[in-house]
Amino acid sequence: MPLRLLAACFAVVICQGTPARAADDPVPSKCMAIAQSLPEVTYASFMPAQTFVDGEVTITYAGHSTYVIETPGGVRIATDFSGVYGAEPLPRVATMNKAHRTHYTDFPDKGIEHVLRGWNPEGGAAKHALVVDDVYIRNVPTDIRRFGAMEAGGNSIFIFEVAGLCIGHLGHLHHRLEDAHYGAIGRLDVVMVPIDGGMTLSIDAMTEITSRLYSSMILPMHRHSTDIGEFTGMMGDGFAVEFRDSRSVAVSIRSLPNRPTIVVLNGV
Repeated sequence: MPLRLLAACFAVVICQGTPARAADDPVPSKCMAIAQSLPEVTYASFMPAQTFVDGEVTITYAGHSTYVIETPGGVRIATDFSGVYGAEPLPRVATMNKAHRTHYTDFPDKGIEHVLRGWNPEGGAAKHALVVDDVYIRNVPTDIRRFGAMEAGGNSIFIFEVAGLCIGHLGHLHHRLEDAHYGAIGRLDVVMVPIDGGMTLSIDAMTEITSRLYSSMILPMHRHSTDIGEFTGMMGDGFAVEFRDSRSVAVSIRSLPNRPTIVVLNGV
């Protein structure tokens, strides 16, 4: 059994076998367990216990930087939601980043139960730790480039913990990550990576980040200005590449590829 799968399964067993906790008791993120040895990193999560539902998570590339995540428990999530992509059927959860209008909306449909902005409108970094049925959603703040200057805490890397999987969306990432970021992110089995090469980060910087995260499945986004071959070529022979005819992929902790794989879903 691959080490990543063994560790993830162990985490699921521990989660299921642990007595119920009070809602205000700290519950460590399973996805951060692999990074616990990093120095000077504080790990804290204050979430109610989520319902574990085994099964496949379906991830659909809706367009640009919007992926739709559908959990085994039926929760529908749209990332970097602007209302253009992933709006039908309406998601229960919408995450946003404010770099450009293609990544957020000021007027989300009132039927969306949870709207999670990657920035704090009142200032400072956004802090999210939300359980919706079988998925735990949290964020890791990063800085963002706006109007020629860096704005602290303006972007969020959103992480979705569901069915034993750790799924991350890097958002509109504008700088290389430091050890503290990697520690707060932890393990990502699936990661959604912008590869535009300019509006976010250079291809060189993005391949460095993707290589260090070393996820089992890499899903490119922001595919409008960079040939996919440039990204896959720089990732090197250590990463397999699969082109899919479908916009969707179904993944579980048991079906993760043994070799890190860049999966290019149909779409733009």
